[in-house]
Amino acid sequence: MRLVELLVLKQDIDRILRYIGDKGCFQFYSKIPDFSDESNAELSDEDLINLKINQIKNSLECTEYVYRILLWIPKDICDSSSEEMSALTENRISVRVFEPYEIPDVINGKEKVPVKIHHNRFVRSFERMVFSFGSPLYGTVDPTPFVAIFFTILFGMMFGDLGQGLVFLLIGILMSKKIIRAGGWNKFAAIFIAIGITSSFMGLLTGEFFSNETLLEPLALWVTGFFGTPHAPILKVMYTPGGSLKAMFGLFGVAVGFGFIINSIGFIINIINNFRLRRIDKALFGKNGLSGAVFFWYVIALVLRIVIFKHTPAVYDYIILGISLFFAAFAEPFENLINKKHPVLENGFGTYLISSVVEVIEVFSGMLSNTISFVRVGAFALSHAVLDYMIVILTELVGGELTIPGILILILGNAIIILLEGMIVAIQSIRLQYYEFFSKFFNETGKEFKPYTWR
Repeated sequence: MRLVELLVLKQDIDRILRYIGDKGCFQFYSKIPDFSDESNAELSDEDLINLKINQIKNSLECTEYVYRILLWIPKDICDSSSEEMSALTENRISVRVFEPYEIPDVINGKEKVPVKIHHNRFVRSFERMVFSFGSPLYGTVDPTPFVAIFFTILFGMMFGDLGQGLVFLLIGILMSKKIIRAGGWNKFAAIFIAIGITSSFMGLLTGEFFSNETLLEPLALWVTGFFGTPHAPILKVMYTPGGSLKAMFGLFGVAVGFGFIINSIGFIINIINNFRLRRIDKALFGKNGLSGAVFFWYVIALVLRIVIFKHTPAVYDYIILGISLFFAAFAEPFENLINKKHPVLENGFGTYLISSVVEVIEVFSGMLSNTISFVRVGAFALSHAVLDYMIVILTELVGGELTIPGILILILGNAIIILLEGMIVAIQSIRLQYYEFFSKFFNETGKEFKPYTWR
C-alpha cells in the first residue's frame, strides 16, 4: 500500500475525482462524508455522481487555485495510476508517493495503513471469515490461507458422509457456474466445493453414504485388504458391543493432534508478527510469545514421551519447563527492560507478584482448554455417525430402505442433517479458529482497504 498526495488545479479537479470513482481502487486518507442514494432516487446516475463530486470537493483542503488530495493506493497500480492521472490532466498535476512508514501518523500509531490482500479463488472465499473478526495489521502475516485449510479439514472431520458431502460439492459447482443464484452467497461457492470434498473423503473412511452403512462395504474390504485382514468400514467411529474402543479414541486423538498443529501455527504467526512490528518484547515473552510456545511444545513432548516411551521426567525437563513458564507468566519487567520503560515494576512488587501468579494459572488453563477444546471435533464426528445410525434404525422400523416410508425417512433425515448439522458444524469450525487460533496473534486489528467507487 502507498499514500499518494495529489495537487490538482481547480480546472482539473472534477476530472480527477471522476477518475477516482470510476477506477474504484483508491481510498481517501481522511473520511469522506457520503449521502444516501435513496434520498436522491429521482436523480439520474450522472447527476448523482456530480453531487458526490461536489460533496468531496467541499471536504478537501484547497487554496485559491489548487486542491490537495491524499489517497491510499495499492502498490501494484501506483505507477500506472499516476501516469493515467498525468495524462488526464496533460501533466497539470503533482503526484507524490509515500511509503507507509514515512507517514508521521503511521509511525506514532495514530493512523493505520489499510490492508488489501490478494488470493486465489479458493482462499478468497474465506476472506469474509477473517475480516468479520477483524482486519490483520498491515505488514503482519495474512491468516486467510490457514483459515481456508483449517476450516475445510475441520468441517470434513466432523461431517463424514460420502452422499451428503457430494450434495455440498454439487451445490458448490452449481453456484460457481451461476446455475444456482443465491445473491451474495455465490462468492462462497469454493467453500461448498471444498467441504464437499473433505466430507466425502471422511465418508469413504467411515463407510457412510446418505446414512447407509453397507453400500460402501465392498470398497472398504478391497482397500483394507492391501494392508492386512479386510474389514469394513475403513475407519470405525461408533462403538459396538464386543468391539474395540481404540478407533473411537483414536479419532479423538487425531482431533487433539490437529488442534496442536493449529495452536502451534498460531504461536508462530504471533512471534513472526511481533518481530515484523519490532515488538521484540511481545515476540519473546508472554503466554503467546516464544517463551509460552516453548512451554506449550515441551509439555506436549514430555507427555508423549511419558505415555509412549515410559520416560521418567528428569531434572532438565523441570528446568526447561520452569524457565519457559517463568518468562511466559512473569514477563512484565523483561518487556519493560527491552522497551527501556521505568520503573520496571510499574505498580510495585506486590501487585506484580499477584498478577504473575494469576498469569501462571491462566497459562496452564488457557493452553489446556485450547488443546482439549478440539475434542469436540471427535465428538461431532461421533454425533454425526449416531444421527446416521438413527436414520437407519427408523427406516428398519417402517419396513426398510426400499419401502415408501423408508425412502421418505431417508430423504427427510438426510436433508435435516445437511441443513441443521451442516450449519452447526460450520459454526463450530469457525469458533475453533476464532477462539483457539486467532486468540494467539489477533490482539490488535488493522483497517480494511475499502476503495471509493460510484458502483
